[in-house]
Amino acid sequence: MKNWMSIVAMGAVTNSTFLLFSPPILKPIIPFSLTKTSPYLISLTTPSRRFISASSLPSVVSADHTFNFSDSGDGNGVAVSRRGDKVLLKGMTYSELEKWVQSHGYRPGQAMMLWKRMYGNNIWAHHTDELEGLNKDFKKMLSKNADFKALAVKEIHTASDGTRKILFTLDDGLVIETVVIPCETGRTTVCVSSQVGCAMNCQFCYTGRMGLKRHLTAAEIVEQAVFARRLFTNIMVDDQGLQFSPRKVTVSTSGLVPQLRRFLHESNCTLAVSLNATTDEVRNWIMPINRKYKLDLLLETLREELCLKHKYKVLFEYVMLEGINDSNEDAKRLIELVKGIPCKINLISFNPHSGSFFRPTKDERMIEFRNMLAEAGCVVLLRTSRGDDQMAACGQLGNPGTIQAPMLRVPKQFQTAVGSST
Repeated sequence: MKNWMSIVAMGAVTNSTFLLFSPPILKPIIPFSLTKTSPYLISLTTPSRRFISASSLPSVVSADHTFNFSDSGDGNGVAVSRRGDKVLLKGMTYSELEKWVQSHGYRPGQAMMLWKRMYGNNIWAHHTDELEGLNKDFKKMLSKNADFKALAVKEIHTASDGTRKILFTLDDGLVIETVVIPCETGRTTVCVSSQVGCAMNCQFCYTGRMGLKRHLTAAEIVEQAVFARRLFTNIMVDDQGLQFSPRKVTVSTSGLVPQLRRFLHESNCTLAVSLNATTDEVRNWIMPINRKYKLDLLLETLREELCLKHKYKVLFEYVMLEGINDSNEDAKRLIELVKGIPCKINLISFNPHSGSFFRPTKDERMIEFRNMLAEAGCVVLLRTSRGDDQMAACGQLGNPGTIQAPMLRVPKQFQTAVGSST
């Protein structure tokens, strides 16, 4: 029951996706507020115990969601997410919930009891009927003024390896996906969306084909984790709530340098940088963000910032594309690029999807590439694809629809590798 999830957030900068891993002790704590301009895919692992706050997401909602600023009488207002006339409880931090409860004439202790029934005690309440032990009048007030659920389950698909992809429908009709990945070690990983689509347009990523539809509210993000916990048992990072260990939360970014620098200043969560190339020419093509923040700037920023952090390593993610970034020369360049940066390198097999012209690097070649890095003293891991037969693997989530982000011109020297003549 307890050995279930810790957190890692992975993905491109705007396509926020949380990966929740399951450590032996579950103590969910959400590290820092997500703003509408948050450049990270968040993995919850920060000792600084701040919460995802609805007040930090004022403009990422549908017509049915609004954010109202209410005064609890002490001069400290509380911004809360609403659906119609009802408050979305999972859109509030504990302090916000406490003030909201007090504004309705109830003691702070009632807020704590409600919080534990939503995020702890293995209850994960989705309805007032599940609030056993709470005051009857308090439950009646909640029925009238509050909603527990921010999402509706549309479908659940199970892959041959046991990975499950959950499709949720949002109030505005958009659909998001959450992936639950069981591991033989007993640990479970949960990938949680924090946006619909992605603005980064990485050429190898199916989600990037969608473009960015909108950011999710705090309630919509938290609800995914709670549903996964409720459905598959035993989640995020508050002492009284989901209680994810900060050390188990990872945030993945495609490389927005100013936001990356800010993250390293403000959080102790693990940082994952989606690197995927060893030259600006290739990275400009497969990751357009590199046209603004070049490799030299990105890596030098990491060298500077990590000098200030004690026993901290960044995780470099490297999706291997056959004939594009998997040569011996790439391995040698990668070794040079990461020198002076405390890091681990995660080699990821490309997961094919509709419309993609890339091919995954063969297993034998990935092992050779890994061995070259390891022999040079790099700490390197090979990540196994999970859930790919249900489009639940890394880079496969989403539904681009008829209007898609543009495919970029393939550099001449790689046209043969991708079978392109343009």
